[in-house]
Amino acid sequence: MARTAPLTTFRLRPLLPDGDRRWHAGVRYAVGCALVMCGLSLLLDWGAGTLTPARALLWPALSAVLLLALLPQRVTAGRGWLAVRGPVRGHLVRTDALTDVRQCPGVSARLVLRDAFGHRVELDPRVLAANPLLWHDLDTGARRSLERGTLREGAEVLARLGREIDDETARAVLGRSGIL
Repeated sequence: MARTAPLTTFRLRPLLPDGDRRWHAGVRYAVGCALVMCGLSLLLDWGAGTLTPARALLWPALSAVLLLALLPQRVTAGRGWLAVRGPVRGHLVRTDALTDVRQCPGVSARLVLRDAFGHRVELDPRVLAANPLLWHDLDTGARRSLERGTLREGAEVLARLGREIDDETARAVLGRSGIL
C-alpha cells in the first residue's frame, strides 16, 4: 500500500509572505523608549511636586506620540507584490508591473516604487539590504517588469541598489569569516 507524503511547511513556504526580520526589534525599541519617557517624566514630575491630573495625562500622551514617531514601517513581500504598512495605513505595489523606481536623495534616502495601477510605496533601502528575501522578491518582480516593458524609469537605480546590497553582503560574510 503506497503512502502519500505528508503536507509539510516546505510546500507551504512559497505561499507565505516574506517580512522584515528586524521589525519586531524595532517595535520593542520604540515601545521601550516610549515607556521609559513616560515613566521618567511622571517620576520626575512627581518628585518635583508638580504632578497634576492634567500633567499626568500629558506625559502618556506625549509618550504615545513618541511611540508613533519611532514605530518602524512593516515591509512584507511575496510573489509579484511588496507592501509597506505604517502605524496608520499601508500601501502595496505590484512589483511585476513597476513603471517607475526612484531613490530620493538626502539623509534618509527613500526608495519610491510606482506600479502600472497608480499605487506608490516608499521604503528605506536598508530594509532590503538587511532582508535578502525581501530584496529577492523585489528584484524578481522588477525583472518581470523589465521583460514586460512596463518599467520605464529606474532600472539603473535597482541595479545600483543590487550592487550595493551584494557588496554589503560580501563584506559581512568576509568579516564574519575573519578574512576581512
